[in-house]
Amino acid sequence: MAWALKLPLADEVIESGLVQDFDASLSGIGQELGAGAYSMSDVLALPIFKQEESSLPPDNENEILPFQYVLCAATSPAVKLHDETLTYLNQGQSYEIRMLDNRKLGELPEINGKLVKSIFRVVFHDRRLQYTEHQQLEGWRWNRPGDRILDIDIPMSVGIIDPRANPTQLNTVEFLWDPAKRTSVFIQVHCISTEFTMRKHGGEKGVPFRVQIDTFKENENGEYTEHLHSASCQIKVFKPKGADRKQKTDREKMEKRTPHEKEKYQPLRN
Repeated sequence: MAWALKLPLADEVIESGLVQDFDASLSGIGQELGAGAYSMSDVLALPIFKQEESSLPPDNENEILPFQYVLCAATSPAVKLHDETLTYLNQGQSYEIRMLDNRKLGELPEINGKLVKSIFRVVFHDRRLQYTEHQQLEGWRWNRPGDRILDIDIPMSVGIIDPRANPTQLNTVEFLWDPAKRTSVFIQVHCISTEFTMRKHGGEKGVPFRVQIDTFKENENGEYTEHLHSASCQIKVFKPKGADRKQKTDREKMEKRTPHEKEKYQPLRN
């Protein structure tokens, strides 16, 4: 998924985030790649974080934004063509997000040879829960003492520098990275979607979350406060192996639909 937005206020968490269907071909993984070494044809087959509201000048709004973030996980096939796509994740499983330098020649020369900072958050997709986010997170902390909502799998990650997880911000992690070098961060989401739903007779329907990335450059004082780019995507998190079962169920439902009905949904990939 690929993103661009201003850092949102607590109740202005991004409302749209897009992941495109996942293709099993992950060419280039495991190689030491420099800036521009990723083939965009490879990237387009993967879920790309959706660009959001940009802080760039208006005359640049239609231009390619500087970074692209790609989540290596399958999206649900049971999503209509013009709806936001949805990715299912397993609780605690490590998922790769590729951090790609998407700048054109001469764009943002001030960050050449320098590090940037990216902040990852897991936030609520639903507006109703955004308004009560603090209370929701405090309730989760009370029920899961000592646990975190979001972690970085540091041994699996590549190219990240000084990763940090503030003990008071359970849903946030951050790190520095060099856009000129291959960077992949593996994240783990430990909360599940049904932990934030009302208990009702006959089961629970899990709420969607957003994975949000905000990227900053250094200011004159060496502080990473100048916003460069942001993006997000929509996810649901299940108990271990639950995402695989849900993905299989969605695929089986789609296979039973008529060809005419399938045209209304995002295409299946094998």
